[in-house]
Amino acid sequence: MGNLVGSLRYREPSTVEECDSTWETDSESEELQEQQPGDHTNITEPSNEADSKEGDQENANIQNNDTRESAPKLKRSFYAAKDLYKYRHSYPNSKEHRQPSEYRNLRFYLNTIPLIPDGIYVEEILTKWKGDYEQLEHNHTYIQWLFPLREQGLNFYAQELTQDEIKEFQGIREAKRRFLVAYTVMLDFFGLKLLDKNGNVARAANWQDRFQHLNESQHNYLRITRILKSLGELGFESFKAPLVKLLLEEALVEETMPNMKHSALEYFVYTIRNRKERRALLRFAQLHYQPPEHFIWGPPKKRKPGAKMYCTQEKNTARAKPTREAVAKNTASLHASGDSSTGRTENNRSDKTENENRAKTASPACTDGQVCKTEEKSVSEGERASKNGKASVANKPKQASFKKKPEQGGKVEKQNQK
Repeated sequence: MGNLVGSLRYREPSTVEECDSTWETDSESEELQEQQPGDHTNITEPSNEADSKEGDQENANIQNNDTRESAPKLKRSFYAAKDLYKYRHSYPNSKEHRQPSEYRNLRFYLNTIPLIPDGIYVEEILTKWKGDYEQLEHNHTYIQWLFPLREQGLNFYAQELTQDEIKEFQGIREAKRRFLVAYTVMLDFFGLKLLDKNGNVARAANWQDRFQHLNESQHNYLRITRILKSLGELGFESFKAPLVKLLLEEALVEETMPNMKHSALEYFVYTIRNRKERRALLRFAQLHYQPPEHFIWGPPKKRKPGAKMYCTQEKNTARAKPTREAVAKNTASLHASGDSSTGRTENNRSDKTENENRAKTASPACTDGQVCKTEEKSVSEGERASKNGKASVANKPKQASFKKKPEQGGKVEKQNQK
Protein backbone atom coordinates (compact mmCIF):
# COMPACT_ATOMS: atom_id res chain seq x y z
CA MET A 1 0.00 0.00 0.00
CA GLY A 2 2.87 2.35 0.84
CA ASN A 3 4.45 1.82 -2.56
CA LEU A 4 1.12 2.49 -4.26
CA VAL A 5 0.68 5.79 -2.42
CA GLY A 6 4.30 6.73 -3.15
CA SER A 7 3.88 6.02 -6.85
CA LEU A 8 0.77 8.19 -7.00
CA ARG A 9 2.65 11.12 -5.46
CA TYR A 10 5.76 10.63 -7.55
CA ARG A 11 6.36 13.14 -10.33
CA GLU A 12 8.97 12.50 -12.98
CA PRO A 13 11.67 15.21 -12.96
CA SER A 14 12.02 17.00 -16.28
CA THR A 15 15.38 18.76 -15.90
CA VAL A 16 18.82 18.02 -14.51
CA GLU A 17 18.25 20.66 -11.84
CA GLU A 18 15.12 18.87 -10.62
CA CYS A 19 17.08 15.62 -10.38
CA ASP A 20 20.08 17.02 -8.51
CA SER A 21 19.49 18.37 -5.00
CA THR A 22 23.20 18.43 -4.10
CA TRP A 23 23.39 22.20 -3.57
CA GLU A 24 19.76 22.75 -2.58
CA THR A 25 20.33 23.08 1.18
CA ASP A 26 23.92 24.27 1.11
CA SER A 27 24.49 26.74 3.93
CA GLU A 28 26.63 29.83 3.64
CA SER A 29 29.24 28.44 6.05
CA GLU A 30 29.55 25.21 4.08
CA GLU A 31 29.70 27.14 0.81
CA LEU A 32 32.86 28.93 1.94
CA GLN A 33 34.66 25.78 3.03
CA GLU A 34 37.00 24.03 0.63
CA GLN A 35 37.50 20.30 0.86
CA GLN A 36 41.13 19.39 1.41
CA PRO A 37 42.69 16.57 -0.65
CA GLY A 38 43.11 14.35 2.41
CA ASP A 39 39.52 14.46 3.60
CA HIS A 40 37.05 11.62 3.03
CA THR A 41 33.40 12.14 2.12
CA ASN A 42 30.40 10.31 0.71
CA ILE A 43 28.39 10.81 -2.49
CA THR A 44 24.97 10.24 -4.25
CA GLU A 45 23.30 9.34 -7.51
CA PRO A 46 24.16 6.14 -9.36
CA SER A 47 23.35 5.20 -12.91
CA ASN A 48 21.80 2.29 -14.73
CA GLU A 49 23.92 -0.84 -15.06
CA ALA A 50 24.95 -1.92 -18.52
CA ASP A 51 27.98 -4.16 -18.33
CA SER A 52 27.98 -5.90 -21.66
CA LYS A 53 29.31 -4.51 -24.90
CA GLU A 54 25.85 -5.01 -26.37
CA GLY A 55 24.32 -3.08 -23.45
CA ASP A 56 22.58 0.23 -23.19
CA GLN A 57 24.37 2.30 -25.82
CA GLU A 58 23.04 5.61 -24.57
CA ASN A 59 24.39 5.05 -21.08
CA ALA A 60 27.66 3.67 -22.42
CA ASN A 61 28.20 6.61 -24.73
CA ILE A 62 27.69 9.02 -21.86
CA GLN A 63 30.07 7.29 -19.49
CA ASN A 64 32.69 6.49 -22.12
CA ASN A 65 32.94 10.03 -23.45
CA ASP A 66 35.72 10.94 -21.02
CA THR A 67 38.64 11.99 -23.21
CA ARG A 68 40.29 15.36 -22.73
CA GLU A 69 39.42 16.37 -26.28
CA SER A 70 35.72 16.22 -25.41
CA ALA A 71 36.03 18.22 -22.17
CA PRO A 72 35.05 21.62 -23.62
CA LYS A 73 31.80 20.11 -24.95
CA LEU A 74 30.71 18.41 -21.70
CA LYS A 75 27.25 18.96 -20.29
CA ARG A 76 25.22 17.26 -17.59
CA SER A 77 23.37 14.14 -18.73
CA PHE A 78 19.65 14.22 -17.99
CA TYR A 79 19.52 10.44 -18.48
CA ALA A 80 22.12 9.88 -15.77
CA ALA A 81 20.66 12.51 -13.44
CA LYS A 82 17.16 11.00 -13.59
CA ASP A 83 18.41 7.46 -13.10
CA LEU A 84 20.39 8.44 -10.04
CA TYR A 85 17.48 10.52 -8.73
CA LYS A 86 15.30 7.41 -8.74
CA TYR A 87 18.01 5.43 -6.99
CA ARG A 88 18.46 8.00 -4.22
CA HIS A 89 14.71 8.16 -3.68
CA SER A 90 14.41 4.35 -3.42
CA TYR A 91 12.74 3.93 -6.80
CA PRO A 92 9.48 5.73 -5.93
CA ASN A 93 7.50 4.18 -8.82
CA SER A 94 8.69 0.59 -8.30
CA LYS A 95 6.27 -2.31 -7.88
CA GLU A 96 7.13 -4.89 -5.25
CA HIS A 97 5.06 -8.06 -5.16
CA ARG A 98 7.09 -11.12 -4.22
CA GLN A 99 6.95 -13.96 -1.71
CA PRO A 100 9.98 -14.72 0.53
CA SER A 101 10.43 -18.05 -1.25
CA GLU A 102 11.09 -16.07 -4.43
CA TYR A 103 14.05 -14.10 -3.06
CA ARG A 104 16.59 -15.30 -5.65
CA ASN A 105 19.31 -12.84 -4.67
CA LEU A 106 19.27 -13.93 -1.06
CA ARG A 107 19.16 -17.62 -1.98
CA PHE A 108 22.08 -17.11 -4.36
CA TYR A 109 24.17 -15.55 -1.59
CA LEU A 110 23.21 -18.39 0.74
CA ASN A 111 24.74 -20.70 -1.92
CA THR A 112 21.49 -22.61 -2.42
CA ILE A 113 20.90 -21.70 -6.08
CA PRO A 114 23.40 -20.93 -8.89
CA LEU A 115 23.37 -17.85 -11.05
CA ILE A 116 21.58 -18.23 -14.35
CA PRO A 117 22.45 -18.89 -17.14
CA ASP A 118 25.99 -20.01 -16.22
CA GLY A 119 24.95 -22.38 -13.42
CA ILE A 120 27.78 -21.17 -11.12
CA TYR A 121 27.37 -20.92 -7.34
CA VAL A 122 28.54 -17.88 -5.44
CA GLU A 123 31.09 -19.79 -3.39
CA GLU A 124 32.85 -20.94 -6.56
CA ILE A 125 33.08 -17.36 -7.82
CA LEU A 126 34.49 -16.12 -4.53
CA THR A 127 37.15 -18.80 -4.25
CA LYS A 128 38.14 -19.56 -7.86
CA TRP A 129 37.57 -16.33 -9.76
CA LYS A 130 39.67 -14.01 -7.63
CA GLY A 131 42.71 -13.08 -9.71
CA ASP A 132 41.23 -14.61 -12.87
CA TYR A 133 41.08 -11.28 -14.66
CA GLU A 134 40.22 -12.76 -18.04
CA GLN A 135 37.12 -14.40 -16.60
CA LEU A 136 36.06 -11.30 -14.70
CA GLU A 137 36.64 -9.08 -17.72
CA HIS A 138 34.83 -11.05 -20.41
CA ASN A 139 31.97 -12.68 -18.50
CA HIS A 140 28.98 -10.32 -18.48
CA THR A 141 26.37 -12.32 -16.57
CA TYR A 142 27.75 -12.57 -13.03
CA ILE A 143 27.81 -8.87 -12.10
CA GLN A 144 24.00 -8.57 -11.78
CA TRP A 145 23.95 -11.52 -9.39
CA LEU A 146 26.89 -10.42 -7.27
CA PHE A 147 25.61 -6.86 -6.96
CA PRO A 148 21.81 -6.85 -7.19
CA LEU A 149 19.70 -3.69 -7.46
CA ARG A 150 16.05 -2.69 -7.48
CA GLU A 151 16.21 -2.30 -11.26
CA GLN A 152 16.49 -4.68 -14.15
CA GLY A 153 19.96 -5.24 -15.59
CA LEU A 154 21.09 -6.70 -18.90
CA ASN A 155 20.96 -10.24 -17.57
CA PHE A 156 17.21 -10.83 -17.54
CA TYR A 157 17.67 -14.03 -15.58
CA ALA A 158 18.81 -11.94 -12.65
CA GLN A 159 16.04 -10.70 -10.39
CA GLU A 160 15.57 -7.18 -9.07
CA LEU A 161 15.74 -6.64 -5.34
CA THR A 162 12.70 -5.64 -3.29
CA GLN A 163 12.64 -3.64 -0.08
CA ASP A 164 11.54 -6.70 1.91
CA GLU A 165 14.33 -8.80 0.43
CA ILE A 166 16.84 -6.08 1.33
CA LYS A 167 15.73 -6.18 4.96
CA GLU A 168 15.97 -9.97 5.01
CA PHE A 169 19.41 -9.88 3.38
CA GLN A 170 20.81 -7.37 5.88
CA GLY A 171 19.67 -9.54 8.78
CA ILE A 172 21.65 -12.62 7.68
CA ARG A 173 25.35 -12.53 8.59
CA GLU A 174 26.44 -15.21 6.09
CA ALA A 175 24.91 -13.31 3.19
CA LYS A 176 26.60 -10.05 4.20
CA ARG A 177 29.94 -11.79 4.69
CA ARG A 178 29.86 -13.24 1.19
CA PHE A 179 28.80 -9.89 -0.23
CA LEU A 180 31.90 -8.23 1.25
CA VAL A 181 34.11 -10.98 -0.17
CA ALA A 182 32.59 -10.36 -3.59
CA TYR A 183 33.43 -6.68 -3.15
CA THR A 184 37.07 -7.48 -2.42
CA VAL A 185 37.23 -9.71 -5.51
CA MET A 186 36.14 -6.80 -7.70
CA LEU A 187 38.45 -4.35 -5.93
CA ASP A 188 41.38 -6.64 -6.72
CA PHE A 189 40.23 -6.74 -10.35
CA PHE A 190 40.39 -2.91 -10.36
CA GLY A 191 43.85 -2.85 -8.69
CA LEU A 192 42.58 -1.90 -5.21
CA LYS A 193 42.32 -3.46 -1.78
CA LEU A 194 39.99 -3.07 1.20
CA LEU A 195 41.82 -1.81 4.28
CA ASP A 196 39.29 -2.05 7.11
CA LYS A 197 35.68 -2.44 8.15
CA ASN A 198 35.05 1.26 7.56
CA GLY A 199 35.42 0.81 3.82
CA ASN A 200 38.76 2.57 3.35
CA VAL A 201 40.60 1.45 0.24
CA ALA A 202 44.07 1.85 -1.25
CA ARG A 203 46.17 0.79 -4.20
CA ALA A 204 46.93 -2.91 -4.40
CA ALA A 205 50.29 -4.39 -5.38
CA ASN A 206 49.14 -4.83 -8.99
CA TRP A 207 47.74 -1.30 -9.32
CA GLN A 208 49.84 -0.17 -12.29
CA ASP A 209 48.71 -2.89 -14.69
CA ARG A 210 45.12 -2.82 -13.47
CA PHE A 211 44.84 0.97 -13.59
CA GLN A 212 46.10 0.97 -17.16
CA HIS A 213 43.55 -1.68 -18.06
CA LEU A 214 40.79 0.21 -16.24
CA ASN A 215 41.68 3.42 -18.05
CA GLU A 216 41.24 1.64 -21.39
CA SER A 217 38.32 -0.76 -20.77
CA GLN A 218 35.70 1.80 -19.98
CA HIS A 219 32.75 -0.59 -19.78
CA ASN A 220 34.07 -1.34 -16.29
CA TYR A 221 32.94 2.14 -15.24
CA LEU A 222 29.39 0.82 -15.57
CA ARG A 223 30.29 -2.02 -13.26
CA ILE A 224 31.70 0.39 -10.69
CA THR A 225 28.46 2.36 -10.81
CA ARG A 226 26.46 -0.80 -10.16
CA ILE A 227 28.75 -1.87 -7.32
CA LEU A 228 28.37 1.52 -5.65
CA LYS A 229 24.59 1.33 -5.93
CA SER A 230 24.50 -2.18 -4.51
CA LEU A 231 26.70 -1.20 -1.57
CA GLY A 232 24.09 1.38 -0.62
CA GLU A 233 21.18 -1.02 -1.05
CA LEU A 234 22.60 -3.80 1.11
CA GLY A 235 23.75 -1.75 4.10
CA PHE A 236 27.22 -0.53 3.15
CA GLU A 237 26.51 3.12 2.28
CA SER A 238 29.59 4.28 4.19
CA PHE A 239 31.84 2.24 1.88
CA LYS A 240 31.03 4.39 -1.14
CA ALA A 241 32.81 7.63 -0.30
CA PRO A 242 36.30 6.17 0.29
CA LEU A 243 36.16 4.35 -3.04
CA VAL A 244 34.88 7.37 -4.98
CA LYS A 245 37.41 9.65 -3.31
CA LEU A 246 40.31 7.40 -4.32
CA LEU A 247 39.05 7.14 -7.90
CA LEU A 248 38.74 10.93 -8.10
CA GLU A 249 42.30 11.30 -6.85
CA GLU A 250 43.61 8.83 -9.42
CA ALA A 251 41.67 10.43 -12.26
CA LEU A 252 42.20 14.13 -11.42
CA VAL A 253 45.34 14.39 -9.28
CA GLU A 254 47.55 11.40 -10.10
CA GLU A 255 46.13 11.13 -13.65
CA THR A 256 46.61 7.37 -13.68
CA MET A 257 43.07 6.96 -15.06
CA PRO A 258 42.21 10.22 -16.82
CA ASN A 259 39.53 8.57 -18.96
CA MET A 260 37.51 7.91 -15.81
CA LYS A 261 37.18 11.60 -14.95
CA HIS A 262 33.76 12.21 -16.43
CA SER A 263 32.18 8.97 -15.19
CA ALA A 264 33.48 9.59 -11.67
CA LEU A 265 31.82 13.02 -11.59
CA GLU A 266 28.66 12.28 -13.52
CA TYR A 267 27.93 8.87 -11.95
CA PHE A 268 30.13 7.70 -9.07
CA VAL A 269 29.76 10.84 -6.97
CA TYR A 270 26.01 10.86 -7.37
CA THR A 271 25.60 7.39 -5.88
CA ILE A 272 26.19 8.99 -2.45
CA ARG A 273 22.91 9.72 -0.72
CA ASN A 274 24.20 12.25 1.79
CA ARG A 275 24.15 15.76 0.28
CA LYS A 276 26.89 17.14 2.47
CA GLU A 277 29.25 14.31 1.52
CA ARG A 278 28.44 14.79 -2.17
CA ARG A 279 29.22 18.49 -1.92
CA ALA A 280 32.56 17.79 -0.24
CA LEU A 281 33.60 15.37 -2.99
CA LEU A 282 32.56 17.81 -5.71
CA ARG A 283 34.51 20.64 -4.06
CA PHE A 284 37.56 18.40 -3.92
CA ALA A 285 37.13 17.58 -7.62
CA GLN A 286 36.70 21.26 -8.46
CA LEU A 287 40.06 22.06 -6.89
CA HIS A 288 41.85 19.71 -9.30
CA TYR A 289 39.67 19.74 -12.41
CA GLN A 290 41.35 20.99 -15.59
CA PRO A 291 40.45 23.23 -17.23
CA PRO A 292 38.63 24.71 -14.20
CA GLU A 293 36.18 26.75 -16.29
CA HIS A 294 34.71 23.51 -17.68
CA PHE A 295 33.68 22.14 -14.29
CA ILE A 296 29.90 21.77 -14.60
CA TRP A 297 28.92 19.97 -11.39
CA GLY A 298 28.52 22.97 -9.10
CA PRO A 299 28.22 24.79 -6.90
CA PRO A 300 25.87 26.96 -8.96
CA LYS A 301 26.88 30.55 -9.38
CA LYS A 302 25.12 32.85 -6.97
CA ARG A 303 23.29 35.90 -8.23
CA LYS A 304 24.99 39.15 -7.47
CA PRO A 305 22.98 41.16 -4.96
CA GLY A 306 21.09 43.99 -6.69
CA ALA A 307 22.05 47.59 -6.13
CA LYS A 308 20.18 49.23 -3.28
CA MET A 309 17.41 51.55 -4.28
CA TYR A 310 17.72 55.01 -2.80
CA CYS A 311 15.22 57.89 -2.90
CA THR A 312 16.89 60.64 -4.89
CA GLN A 313 15.72 64.04 -6.06
CA GLU A 314 15.30 64.66 -9.74
CA LYS A 315 18.47 66.15 -11.17
CA ASN A 316 18.59 69.73 -12.45
CA THR A 317 15.26 70.54 -10.84
CA ALA A 318 14.27 74.23 -10.86
CA ARG A 319 12.89 74.28 -7.33
CA ALA A 320 15.30 74.26 -4.42
CA LYS A 321 14.58 72.17 -1.34
CA PRO A 322 13.11 74.39 1.40
CA THR A 323 15.23 74.82 4.50
CA ARG A 324 14.11 75.07 8.11
CA GLU A 325 15.06 78.75 8.13
CA ALA A 326 12.76 79.42 5.18
CA VAL A 327 9.89 77.61 6.84
CA ALA A 328 10.47 79.54 10.08
CA LYS A 329 10.57 82.85 8.17
CA ASN A 330 7.27 82.05 6.48
CA THR A 331 5.74 81.17 9.83
CA ALA A 332 6.93 84.44 11.40
CA SER A 333 5.41 86.50 8.57
CA LEU A 334 2.10 84.76 9.10
CA HIS A 335 2.07 85.66 12.79
CA ALA A 336 2.98 89.30 12.07
CA SER A 337 0.37 89.92 9.36
CA GLY A 338 -2.67 88.10 10.72
CA ASP A 339 -4.85 88.42 13.80
CA SER A 340 -4.66 85.87 16.59
CA SER A 341 -7.27 83.55 15.13
CA THR A 342 -5.74 83.56 11.65
CA GLY A 343 -2.23 83.33 13.11
CA ARG A 344 -3.09 80.18 15.02
CA THR A 345 -4.53 78.60 11.91
CA GLU A 346 -1.52 79.42 9.76
CA ASN A 347 0.87 78.51 12.58
CA ASN A 348 -0.66 75.04 12.82
CA ARG A 349 -0.35 74.66 9.07
CA SER A 350 3.28 75.82 9.19
CA ASP A 351 4.11 73.42 12.05
CA LYS A 352 2.56 70.60 10.09
CA THR A 353 4.58 71.56 7.02
CA GLU A 354 7.82 71.66 9.00
CA ASN A 355 7.15 68.22 10.54
CA GLU A 356 6.45 66.83 7.09
CA ASN A 357 9.68 68.33 5.78
CA ARG A 358 11.67 66.79 8.63
CA ALA A 359 10.14 63.37 7.93
CA LYS A 360 10.84 63.68 4.22
CA THR A 361 14.43 64.73 4.87
CA ALA A 362 15.04 61.79 7.25
CA SER A 363 13.52 59.03 5.06
CA PRO A 364 12.24 60.22 1.69
CA ALA A 365 9.43 58.15 0.23
CA CYS A 366 9.90 59.15 -3.37
CA THR A 367 11.34 56.92 -6.09
CA ASP A 368 14.23 57.46 -8.47
CA GLY A 369 13.55 60.22 -10.99
CA GLN A 370 10.69 61.78 -8.97
CA VAL A 371 10.45 64.99 -6.98
CA CYS A 372 9.03 64.77 -3.49
CA LYS A 373 5.76 66.52 -4.26
CA THR A 374 4.66 66.75 -0.63
CA GLU A 375 7.54 69.12 0.02
CA GLU A 376 6.73 71.14 -3.11
CA LYS A 377 3.12 71.48 -1.99
CA SER A 378 4.21 72.62 1.45
CA VAL A 379 6.51 75.26 -0.04
CA SER A 380 3.84 76.61 -2.38
CA GLU A 381 1.34 76.85 0.47
CA GLY A 382 3.87 78.71 2.61
CA GLU A 383 4.67 81.14 -0.21
CA ARG A 384 1.01 81.86 -0.87
CA ALA A 385 0.38 82.35 2.83
CA SER A 386 3.32 84.79 3.07
CA LYS A 387 2.26 86.86 0.05
CA ASN A 388 -1.39 86.97 0.96
CA GLY A 389 -0.99 87.50 4.68
CA LYS A 390 -2.54 90.99 4.62
CA ALA A 391 -5.25 89.89 2.27
CA SER A 392 -6.27 87.19 4.71
CA VAL A 393 -6.72 89.89 7.38
CA ALA A 394 -8.66 92.18 5.04
CA ASN A 395 -10.90 89.33 4.01
CA LYS A 396 -11.49 88.22 7.56
CA PRO A 397 -15.06 86.95 7.96
CA LYS A 398 -17.37 89.58 9.42
CA GLN A 399 -18.65 88.86 12.89
CA ALA A 400 -22.36 88.98 13.59
CA SER A 401 -23.84 91.01 16.48
CA PHE A 402 -27.28 91.03 17.97
CA LYS A 403 -29.17 94.18 19.08
CA LYS A 404 -32.66 94.60 20.38
CA LYS A 405 -34.99 97.03 18.65
CA PRO A 406 -37.20 98.73 21.23
CA GLU A 407 -40.07 99.20 18.76
CA GLN A 408 -40.24 95.43 18.05
CA GLY A 409 -40.46 94.32 21.66
CA GLY A 410 -37.03 92.89 22.10
CA LYS A 411 -36.83 90.98 18.78
CA VAL A 412 -33.26 90.26 17.76
CA GLU A 413 -32.05 91.80 14.53
CA LYS A 414 -28.89 90.53 12.96
CA GLN A 415 -26.66 93.33 11.84
CA ASN A 416 -23.35 93.25 10.17
CA GLN A 417 -20.56 95.06 11.91
CA LYS A 418 -18.83 97.39 9.52
